[in-house]
Amino acid sequence: MISGAQNIFKIPELKRRILWTLVFLAIYRVGVYIPTPGINGDALASFFAQAKNTLLGFFDMFSGGGLERLSVFALGIMPYISASIILQLLTVVIPYLAQLQKEGEIGRKKIIQYTRYGTVVLSMIQGFGIAVGLEKMTGAAGEMIVITPGWSFRIMTVITLTAGTAFIMWLGEQITERGIGNGISLIIFAGIVARMPNAVASTYEYFRLGQMGIVTILFLIILMIFVVAVIIFVETGQRRLPVQYAKRIVGRRVYGGQSTHLPLKLNTAGVIPPIFASSILLFPATIAGFLPKQWVEIHPWVNAFLENLSRGGYIYNLLYVGFIFFFCYFYTAVTFNPNDVADNMKKFGGYIPGIRPGQKTAEYIDKVLTRITLGGAIYVSAICVLPTILYRKFNVSFYFGGTSLLIVVGVALDTVQQIEAHMLSRHYEGLMRKGRLKGRRG
Repeated sequence: MISGAQNIFKIPELKRRILWTLVFLAIYRVGVYIPTPGINGDALASFFAQAKNTLLGFFDMFSGGGLERLSVFALGIMPYISASIILQLLTVVIPYLAQLQKEGEIGRKKIIQYTRYGTVVLSMIQGFGIAVGLEKMTGAAGEMIVITPGWSFRIMTVITLTAGTAFIMWLGEQITERGIGNGISLIIFAGIVARMPNAVASTYEYFRLGQMGIVTILFLIILMIFVVAVIIFVETGQRRLPVQYAKRIVGRRVYGGQSTHLPLKLNTAGVIPPIFASSILLFPATIAGFLPKQWVEIHPWVNAFLENLSRGGYIYNLLYVGFIFFFCYFYTAVTFNPNDVADNMKKFGGYIPGIRPGQKTAEYIDKVLTRITLGGAIYVSAICVLPTILYRKFNVSFYFGGTSLLIVVGVALDTVQQIEAHMLSRHYEGLMRKGRLKGRRG
């Protein structure tokens, strides 16, 4: 692997792509620290210190800390992700969008264009909501977060946050085109990894104050390594269905006759289920933050219910796992259609040995996909519930856990695989496999 890493700098194109990626990510991280005009920074910081377990704290993770500072990148890339997911779901009910998906590169560009429009609209709506909400909020000492409330602040905030999200979207597209890896995913990756120094510092502070022993820290490190290894194993795992293509004679040439396989990922839905599940479950905690404290004190059952519904509570974990299972099956059904796969195989003369082509093949693929999705849902649930258990048992915010860990490991694997593809195409030894050609460029 060390020799493979050294070969990266022997390929000018790959080296240039990596440098472009680092430059664009650096620009993104600088923008996170540029504040939106009209905000009392101290009051905002004290407010977010009490909102870590709310929906605002969840969105702040995807903005890389931009929402906590209300920077020009406060909305992060979440509007783009939301617009992409909405369009994917709409392809099921809108035939025009479903047809665009089948039109190749032209259809893909059209869908990307619609996604951009949707991103701008969602950014304007979210920006206006944030501006109006901040006007009513105060810091821990009772000071106003917004210095001068009014329509001038609202319009300025909407323009600033929408422009910031559009710029991040452009950065992501530039990384994908000129850099290495998926630009949007790498921006989320950079925002999550940027929190790592603070997590290490807080862990050391717990240790220095005697709230966490050396045995506990070693246990967390070993557990972290084990969980990362499990994620890598599952995310790269596939159920391969054998596919045989019949021979076809066209003129004097014979086509087909080869054996291949249909790869089915164990976790087809990716990180979408925990993102949706967390968003839904954090709504009650967010709404509770706007309730008057006197009203909550008068009704103790409300406080007890919200306590169990907060992150780490029994009700929270039970509903969290249930929502993850639901969205794993739902999103897999939306993005993978066994009937289309079976029809395409039949069209090109392919069949699964022992299974009749057509409807029987679709039923068999659906049966196998249902079984492996069950395993994928159990795996995602275990990874996402683990941090909440550690938070309650060890009284520490476990950085490597949940949605953030799935994103970090998944993006890292995808980026490494793309780097290796560039290296192997130039006949250099890759990062993940041995026995490749190396030495001179081909």
